[in-house]
Amino acid sequence: MAKAIAVADEQNTGMQRFKAQPEKLVSFLKDVRSEMRKVVSPTRAEVQSTTIIVLVTVFLFAAYFWLVDNIIGRGIEALLHKLSTH
Repeated sequence: MAKAIAVADEQNTGMQRFKAQPEKLVSFLKDVRSEMRKVVSPTRAEVQSTTIIVLVTVFLFAAYFWLVDNIIGRGIEALLHKLSTH
């Protein structure tokens, strides 16, 4: 008997959760709409300035990694050459 009551309680809570889904969805969508009202699109000038900053940064990092790669590569070549001649 107790098992039947427990199963009935589980079914009721499951059914209650199922029935509460539309309310949760509506609440979620209201929150989304509220947050989307706070979103501000950047101006053209802001987009251009941040794009320039990103491009300059990318080229600086590319130059840095190219330099480091060349230094390490030449060092390894020199080491291998020195070790292979003896």
